[in-house]
Amino acid sequence: MTTQATYGLHASTMPDEQGLLGEFGGKIGHPELAKAMDELEIGFRQIIKDDDFIAEMQRLRETYVGRPSPIYHAKRLSEHCGGAKIYLKREDLNHTGSHKINHCLGEALLAKKLGKTKVLAETGAGQHGVALATAAALMGLECEIHMGVVDIKKEHPNVSRMKILGAKIVPVSRGAGTLKEAVDSAFEAYLEDIDNSMFAIGSVVGPAPYPEMVGYFQSVVGHEARAQFLAANGKLPDKVVACIGGGSNAMGIFSGFLGDEGVEKVAVEPAGEGLDTPRHAATMAKGVKGEIQGFKCYVLLDEQGEPAQVHSIASGLDYPGVGPQHSHLRDTGLATYVSATDQECLDAFMALSQLEGIIPALESAHAVAHAIKVAKTMSPDETILVNLSGRGDKDIDYILDKVGLA
Repeated sequence: MTTQATYGLHASTMPDEQGLLGEFGGKIGHPELAKAMDELEIGFRQIIKDDDFIAEMQRLRETYVGRPSPIYHAKRLSEHCGGAKIYLKREDLNHTGSHKINHCLGEALLAKKLGKTKVLAETGAGQHGVALATAAALMGLECEIHMGVVDIKKEHPNVSRMKILGAKIVPVSRGAGTLKEAVDSAFEAYLEDIDNSMFAIGSVVGPAPYPEMVGYFQSVVGHEARAQFLAANGKLPDKVVACIGGGSNAMGIFSGFLGDEGVEKVAVEPAGEGLDTPRHAATMAKGVKGEIQGFKCYVLLDEQGEPAQVHSIASGLDYPGVGPQHSHLRDTGLATYVSATDQECLDAFMALSQLEGIIPALESAHAVAHAIKVAKTMSPDETILVNLSGRGDKDIDYILDKVGLA
């Protein structure tokens, strides 16, 4: 059974009392939201020390989510690439099909403790929306999910799942109609019912305490993975690779390895149609230090200095900002940030599907794409651990059309 020791962020990603990691992060200035964030932070710090909460999370992780998720050696994919051995941390096998359930259970339990009757949130690919709707159903809470109209059309299987689970879906058509606009819309709705509801953000983004809170609940992935890999191989992986939009799954798996200097931590962001075009969401490669939705981070800006409209084939990655922890890790050199194009993502999606019988989420396929690329440059005794953060059921119809199989 998962224990208390599997919780916790590394000291390098713990914010100060102002919610800052160096110059990144911070607390929101809006008076009403600031009061709600203080309530949330106090509740979070209390609940993670509560024995009943810890026991309940242990029970749900084991009997409801299906933790610990296994580590799988992708032998055929490794042989196809030649070079390093590729391993997968199978978060796609979790109940609801992704890593998102890890923090949604914690958020829903916290909402109950705070006396809230409703949780609301944004979603891009729909994985966070499905996980939150699931947790809300389990806890007897109302659930409202804001989702861009572009993503609703693209990810309709997850939209259907949310509806079946009892969630109210709010379509967002403003701007690009994708993830950033969904976040804006959800925050506005939260302000209208702030006493009865809790905003359950879907990544390590937003004002304090969200980056720390989501990272804390996701840290189980990294601590599990480190122990599992070491037990199976007698050594740690040479590289740990994860996709990154806001950064929750990358933060989760990196948490277990940030104290290991010999393990390279690599986050793969979406290069879209190319970094030489405006059609990407490569925040680390092309962004600047700025502010978005109440926190400081690296952000992609347009000519007017506003958060830019961005693009990725993966709806869960098309966000113009990135978590403050990742911004800090980038500047301190504790993690490396690279990118993969839409085409590289598609190729990796098909390779993993047809060589291993594992259909990955398009988001996760970005990490697989980088692993395929770098494995060829490494020796057979070296290893790569990929956080396979989600499964690709939601993407199947979209992919069939893209690769000409419809």
